[in-house]
Amino acid sequence: MNHCRSFLLRFTCGVILLNLAGAAWADFDAGAKAYLRNDFATAIKEFTIEARKGNADAQFLLGEMYRKGQGVSQDYAQAAKWYRQSANQGHATAQNNLGVMYKTGQGVPQDFSEAAKWYRRSADQGNANAQLSLGSMYAHGQGVPRDYAEAAKWYRKSAEQGDIKAQLNLGVLYENGQGLPRDYAEAVKWYRKSADQGHASAQQNLGVMYAKGHGVPRDYVRAHMWFSLASLGMNQKVSAIAVKNRDIVASSMTPHQIAEAQRLAREWRPKKSTR
Repeated sequence: MNHCRSFLLRFTCGVILLNLAGAAWADFDAGAKAYLRNDFATAIKEFTIEARKGNADAQFLLGEMYRKGQGVSQDYAQAAKWYRQSANQGHATAQNNLGVMYKTGQGVPQDFSEAAKWYRRSADQGNANAQLSLGSMYAHGQGVPRDYAEAAKWYRKSAEQGDIKAQLNLGVLYENGQGLPRDYAEAVKWYRKSADQGHASAQQNLGVMYAKGHGVPRDYVRAHMWFSLASLGMNQKVSAIAVKNRDIVASSMTPHQIAEAQRLAREWRPKKSTR
């Protein structure tokens, strides 16, 4: 589900409390209902009215629609403009999205320092996507000095909210001992949380941990299962590595063990976000 639709569904259910009243509420509500029925032209019109009045939520949604080209021609510069106006009012998702624009150079000159600044403002408000992105900036030294301890800090905050990429990345730091003491059991814990939700790279890494007996007892059946699941992912590189690793462990397994691993893989189902 895209950010606009998710935001508006929460809004219409009364979960998000907006500081709107009277006609202003009616204008925003009209835009929200129009968007949800895919009437983007009307939504743009209503959101623009509210955005020009300074409504941060309308500004954010207008930025989303310009970024995606919904009801208007796709225009990254306009998207960045409206994200910025919303972000300057403290809108966490707009701050994150403005960070993305600076990271990728869409609508604004590419600037890792500015990206890190906006990610941090959003991350400080608890935005899991921004926390993940800020952690990545620290891990790669983009816009900030490389600092694996800071990367681990922000990955953990995001991972604890259930972000599967952050869970994977935190697992990698634990496995490699980067920014925190090497701890295979913790690496397995975070790989599993991500793998259980279907992240192919986490499934591949968890398979390796079972194959080597790192953080868990060595178990070729479980390793084979996780490699099989990882091989089904969309990432061709990860899939190829998983197939190779599955073949390696299979050479040390009995036909019965292979059949059991295949059964486990067939019966596996992804779990909801695990924190």
